[in-house]
Amino acid sequence: MNIASVRALVEAKHSADALRSAEEAILEGLQPTIAVQGEDEGEQLTHVMAARWVLDHMAATNDDVMTSIRAYTQRVRSSIS
Repeated sequence: MNIASVRALVEAKHSADALRSAEEAILEGLQPTIAVQGEDEGEQLTHVMAARWVLDHMAATNDDVMTSIRAYTQRVRSSIS
């Protein structure tokens, strides 16, 4: 996962529907209609899913982008430790 790629998706102001469509396209093996950085489909999917989580977190907490990204990375770290 590349934090800059997640941040780029969030700051591009894509709607939740656009991100969901990109996620579905990647899962279907198709090219998403929005630009998603990543070396392969797995990394692209991770970036889109993270961006969706960050947007949801921002809406729920009124936190800024970087605070929400930190919350996401802490969540990921705690899940793998």
